[in-house]
Amino acid sequence: MFKDIGFGTNGQLMGAGTVGLILAIALISSFFLMGIQGMKTVGRGHDPHELLGRFAHTLIPIAFAYALAHYFSLLVDQGQAISYLVSDPLGNGSNIFGTAHTQINVGFVSSVTIWYVQVGVLIAGHVSGLVLAHDRALAIYSDVKEAARSQYWMLVVMVGFTSLGLWLLSAVNT
Repeated sequence: MFKDIGFGTNGQLMGAGTVGLILAIALISSFFLMGIQGMKTVGRGHDPHELLGRFAHTLIPIAFAYALAHYFSLLVDQGQAISYLVSDPLGNGSNIFGTAHTQINVGFVSSVTIWYVQVGVLIAGHVSGLVLAHDRALAIYSDVKEAARSQYWMLVVMVGFTSLGLWLLSAVNT
């Protein structure tokens, strides 16, 4: 598709990646909006735009979980670089703390441990988002039963997000 408009190989890859990212964001956003539309059917007087604004914060722990899961192995590996970077911060050969010659141990944490941490963080982020959504529903809806019923929609959304995240993790490790 991008070759026909004159992009080179790198441009084609970047264009395809950008289109894929936009489609993924659109898919996730539409799934969340579906949950908001479903919540609108419970109770009276709740506008979808109001509900969207009041429940947007529930995505923050999920976003944090995805970022942590994605960058956990980088954090573990590159975090070890602090020991030699602090001894030679300017890269001029100094050895202030005697750790300038230490090396990164890429086997410090096994790939299985990294995978379990990623799964745990992902599930914790989604459960946290669901807890925040339930807490907000109790504050918004006057009837406790309506608040609980409204959260069935968010439960479906969070289970969907969790399933997608676990599928992505399993697809990478196969």
